[in-house]
Amino acid sequence: MAGVDWESLTEATSGAVGALVSTTVLYPLDTCKTKYQAEVRSHGRQKYRNLSDVLWEAISTRQVLSLYQGLGTKNLQSFISQFVYFYGYSYFKRLYLKKSGAKSVGTKANLVVAAAAGACTVIITQPLDTASSRMQTSAFGKSKGLLKTLSEGSWSDAYGGLGVSLLLTSNPSIQYTVFDQLKRRLLKRRQSNKVAPATAKSSPEALSAFSAFVLGAISKSVATILTYPAIRCKVMIQASDSHDGSKKDGPSRPPQTMIGALLAIWKKEGIPGFFKGLQAQILKTVLSSALLLMIKEKISRYTWISMLALRRYLLVSQRRIKTI
Repeated sequence: MAGVDWESLTEATSGAVGALVSTTVLYPLDTCKTKYQAEVRSHGRQKYRNLSDVLWEAISTRQVLSLYQGLGTKNLQSFISQFVYFYGYSYFKRLYLKKSGAKSVGTKANLVVAAAAGACTVIITQPLDTASSRMQTSAFGKSKGLLKTLSEGSWSDAYGGLGVSLLLTSNPSIQYTVFDQLKRRLLKRRQSNKVAPATAKSSPEALSAFSAFVLGAISKSVATILTYPAIRCKVMIQASDSHDGSKKDGPSRPPQTMIGALLAIWKKEGIPGFFKGLQAQILKTVLSSALLLMIKEKISRYTWISMLALRRYLLVSQRRIKTI
């Protein structure tokens, strides 16, 4: 059991649980946002003029439950991606500190560590990400299951938008770097006002729910604004062929590359198109990220205690086996 990084495992588990809850709570908003982002104005016409049009379509066609289409796949993708990300982020950060001998991770090193963790996450979860985007952008009531969605194309299709996704590892890199730096300064200020008793194995200090929510909102807003054009390109590449549900002009094939998506936006919508849906993206991602980090911070202490209890149980079991 000595080879298990329990602190990284605690971070990963807390982050994954937080992602699961936040994804479920905000999923209808995520579906509306994704369908709105995926549509490109054609011949001056636009089905969704704003985010509320997507919601009204679901209500008017009595397909409100379709706002949850692909929820299972999205939850699976969110849980796995956040677990892998938080484990990788914590592991790489501890590895850097061990190899460099530094007492803390600087901003530049933090960006590199976060990018490495993000790249590992993207490669592992890209097929699930693509499938969930296709389900969300399918016409209401016509979404297919995970296996059927993935089986409709080749493995290269399942990894559609991988290049953009790797580029977007800068998003969580910026987010968690900003969050980590703000958290460190806040905790340092808090520690300067009180002297904590020295203990051999104390649980990691956590932020309050309100502090985690505010810092999460600020950090995600910064990351979203800086990377939004690439975010929209990724949604367009992964969108269902018939995401607008209209057959009048025939099925519209989504662009297959980032360059193709950028050209499509430029030709049909101009510069404002690169930021279409930015408000919806900020609303969803800020709420999701802030909720995720708030839950993660609140349960991290209990997760740490659970991990210590599990570690103790496994050590006792190992000793019993050796004595037999």
